[in-house]
Amino acid sequence: MSEEAMMLVYDDPSDQRSFSLDDTSSTEESPDGTRLSLETINDTIPYIGQRFATHDAAYEFYSEFAKRCGFSIRRHRTEGKDGVGKGLTRRYFVCHRAGNTPVKNSSENKPQRNRKSSRCGCQAYMRISKSTELGVPEWRVTGFANHHNHELLEPNQVRFLPAYRTISESDKNRILMFAKTGISVQQMMRLLELEKCVEPGYLPFTEKDVRNLLQSFRKVDSDDESIDLLRMCRNIKDKDPNFRFEFTLDSSGRLENIAWSYASSIQSYEIFGDAVVFDTTHRLTVFDMPLGIWVGMNNYGMPCFFGCVLLREENTRSFSWALKAFSGFMNGKAPQTILTDQNMCLKEAIETEMPTTKHALCIWLIVAKFPSWFNAVLGERYNEWKAEFYRLYNLETFEDFELGWRDMVNSFGLHTNRHIASLHALRALWALPYLRSHFFAGMTTPGVSKSINAFIQRFLSAQTRLAHFVEQVAVAVDFKDQAGEQQTMQQNIQNISLKTGAPMESHAASVLTPFAFSKLQEQLVMAAHYASYQLEDGFLVRHHTKLEGGRKVYWVPREGIISCSCHQFEFSGILCRHALRVLSTGNCFQIPERYLLLRWRRISTLSSRTLQAPRNDQTDRIQLLQSMVSTLVTESAKSKERLDLATEQVSVLLSRVREQPVSTLGMRELSSTHRNFT
Repeated sequence: MSEEAMMLVYDDPSDQRSFSLDDTSSTEESPDGTRLSLETINDTIPYIGQRFATHDAAYEFYSEFAKRCGFSIRRHRTEGKDGVGKGLTRRYFVCHRAGNTPVKNSSENKPQRNRKSSRCGCQAYMRISKSTELGVPEWRVTGFANHHNHELLEPNQVRFLPAYRTISESDKNRILMFAKTGISVQQMMRLLELEKCVEPGYLPFTEKDVRNLLQSFRKVDSDDESIDLLRMCRNIKDKDPNFRFEFTLDSSGRLENIAWSYASSIQSYEIFGDAVVFDTTHRLTVFDMPLGIWVGMNNYGMPCFFGCVLLREENTRSFSWALKAFSGFMNGKAPQTILTDQNMCLKEAIETEMPTTKHALCIWLIVAKFPSWFNAVLGERYNEWKAEFYRLYNLETFEDFELGWRDMVNSFGLHTNRHIASLHALRALWALPYLRSHFFAGMTTPGVSKSINAFIQRFLSAQTRLAHFVEQVAVAVDFKDQAGEQQTMQQNIQNISLKTGAPMESHAASVLTPFAFSKLQEQLVMAAHYASYQLEDGFLVRHHTKLEGGRKVYWVPREGIISCSCHQFEFSGILCRHALRVLSTGNCFQIPERYLLLRWRRISTLSSRTLQAPRNDQTDRIQLLQSMVSTLVTESAKSKERLDLATEQVSVLLSRVREQPVSTLGMRELSSTHRNFT
């Protein structure tokens, strides 16, 4: 090939077959016959004959123009080459949606990400050609078309295009510093927003950009880390046979996924595994690995840990493996309900691996995204819209929700908003009118979400080496268990104040934990303000000030069965005011046993776990002592005199116990028994 021959170079090789611009497709005029404007400094729209000192200056100009219009650009192809013949003679810049989706060569061994391409064959472009006048080279616009076959973005949306998302050097240094402290990417974003005094969602980069940056910061040998992690798990398994873990290796023998659960977690799941949160929104910051955490709620309203999983990829295949591993840990017992983030891959995995489990979305994880989704769109009306969203979320009927949603969309002009469209499409997974007939143990309330998040952050904030993470989680879980026991004891020794004087109230107070009883007591107090009317097939219950509406209650006294159309018992495991009103009207002085759920009763996790533990004389005696101590605390809390006497006598007894010798054999037996309990 001679030096005079034209050389074509494509910045993106896929453009060679998917997008082509030639001289006949442009609006080019002959450079010699073009009337050039000398006043280009104030020009904002490209035009034929416009001149630039360098091709980079032309690119920057066109990029700024594109940003104002609602799209971004990329370099398409060049003609000529520096140092060969006439050198670089022509450049093409095109819309970021130009060309068609490049065909990828599939590999059986390498999983495909299957990301949707944004390319749609857009023909908008700008062409510049090099010319020399009086020995000075310059670049002139010789082709320009601004017709797009797709919608252009609004100013508050265009900034999220990759071309306009940048992380400055100073921000990179801050992010690296944050990463070393172990805080999450989400926390990094909030800190940077506060430092720069910008609204949530207005940084010039996204959480994904930060994760990509952290990936480039990685300087550890991941293979060595994986080997250490597996060795650590095997060491824990040797010490505690009830510790469970599963892992997979890829075709190269490298760690791909790993999941684990502790003996105490598996035992807790037996009672409190009816409703589970599977939080997959976190990552091990230093290693940029997706982290999934299974959490539930115990009978005292406190989070309990069920298991952890680390994944290499967030796809359906990985999530399916994680759910299978978790089900195996829990002896094949699937939860009644599972709450997750809005992740379509995870949704598909749950449908396949847990077909009988009701899947729902964590409302607090959805609401956390609202600032970046709607703050810029709604401006001053954002808080007003958020209040209306919560009102709709808490409605009781499908019909009221649908009517309210339509009015909200009209009122705030959100007809074309993609996030609103997505939320409505998934409404059956997050809106309470669609979820009330399923049990969630109260984990849809904001207060519980804060408690669960605080629990998760405890071991996320202590990240060091990957191999140590399993131990760090164990320490955090053990700390939470100890703190939970203290809170449980504090709840038990508090004097419960009866507010209605009804026999049902005192009976429930003796059976339920203080946490669960407080929820039932609220309903008992409100029940006094409701009237019940007997119908042919049940009762109609409504507030005494209302003349219409109400809830339908069905009661079969002989069988002790009662149900209400509000579905509160099905949703929370606590009877509603409507059902309690009917029971009171029917001279029922105790709540039927089936409506005082085992998971809300005054049984300690410790005593319930022993049902699953191997029995021996040591175990029986410790369980008996535990029961005696629990009774002692309950009885002592009934008066100041009793509490003073118990404190004095227990102090003396504890001193005498500590004087007794401790045998090595006894310590081993006690340790073994303690593992069975915890």
